[in-house]
Amino acid sequence: MKRVNTFRVVPRSDTDAECLRRLLDASASLWNEVNYGRRQYFTDPNIDQPIWDADDHYGRYKGVVGSATAQQVIRKNDQAWRSFFTLKEAGEANGLPGYWGNEQEGRELRTYIRDDQYTLRWASGTREQSILNVPVGKQLKEEYDIGHRERLRLDVQGEPKWDGDPGQLELYYDDVSGQFRAIQPVTVDDSRQDSPLASEEAALDVGANNIVACSTTTGTQLLYGGRDLFERFRETTHEIADHRSRVKREEGRYTSKRIRRLYRKRTNRRDHAQDALARDLMERLHAEGVSTVYVGALKGVLDKHWSVRVNAKTHNFWAFRAFINRLAYTAAEYGISVEVKPEANTTRECPECGEREDTVRSGDDFWCPCGYEGHADLDASAKFLAQQTNDEVGPMARPVRLTWDDHNWSELPRSCPNEARTHQQKTSVAQSA
Repeated sequence: MKRVNTFRVVPRSDTDAECLRRLLDASASLWNEVNYGRRQYFTDPNIDQPIWDADDHYGRYKGVVGSATAQQVIRKNDQAWRSFFTLKEAGEANGLPGYWGNEQEGRELRTYIRDDQYTLRWASGTREQSILNVPVGKQLKEEYDIGHRERLRLDVQGEPKWDGDPGQLELYYDDVSGQFRAIQPVTVDDSRQDSPLASEEAALDVGANNIVACSTTTGTQLLYGGRDLFERFRETTHEIADHRSRVKREEGRYTSKRIRRLYRKRTNRRDHAQDALARDLMERLHAEGVSTVYVGALKGVLDKHWSVRVNAKTHNFWAFRAFINRLAYTAAEYGISVEVKPEANTTRECPECGEREDTVRSGDDFWCPCGYEGHADLDASAKFLAQQTNDEVGPMARPVRLTWDDHNWSELPRSCPNEARTHQQKTSVAQSA
């Protein structure tokens, strides 16, 4: 049974912080170079180099990140491409594996360390300090005066939620909090589940206007709104365009330090909100006794749309794939499994009469000629849940609506649009059945 520990990593000095940053930046650069070569191979039939050949990149970076870590980054890229080819064969691919940022706008500082290449010692008392030792390449050891047989020693803040066989360690820098953090998968015995009675299920409708609409078999519904966040994203995008136009006109350049800062600010704000959403959602579902969460496959969400505004939301703003990965990581901390399933017709099928062709959706509102009116995303999540459980979903409690205040997802005191009406309709349908 897989579980996940997350914790903060604290360098002991400015020199150690610089060394760690170099390690993460070089790993991101290695990923980008390997990925660029594979994208070129895939799109250019005249290139003879095998798509899996990455020996040249490995040789250039092993002196900085170390041989084992260089192999791990390349293997992680292998996994991304194999996943892409699998989805492509199934007709569900939505773009080639992406880059970890770039030098001008800032790379995503991240690396992966093999399970036998790091040591993590948790403190056994209040006077002890938890310690993480990670390998670095020969070049960094010489530059930062690290012994030949030594590793970079870092302090750890936090406590392990799970104790078991450690897996591959993910190290990354969180731009929003200005902290280095780590994700450690562990394998624990099946008999050690923290919620042995948990057997409830939940389904998520992931969208653009509302990031997540959730329905559970306990009768709970949650709605995380995204309109305000997207408007701030658009404002920053317009600000970037204005600065880029001025810089190009006055200096003949396409970028500047200010433009790069705005890009980072825009991305970090989105990622911070999504990370906080994943944690808030999983905490609530864990308290409800949920053991399995179903998430809709992304093919329909990422399809091209005639509206430029909608495309901006789905392709540029929400970064759905990264969000689903974060959901899965966070769910693992709480012993919850995440399964990606197709959700065909859930957004257009009437939950009362089953009509699909003549239903109408406008924003959050859903209408059917039979007279049913409801909240489109909440109804879709309930329908999706019914599909996965092969059972009728009973009446739901009044939905909990949450909004982002730059720090937390907070419950709104007012009701969702159409929520009381939807609740009444579902109750009446259940009573008449």
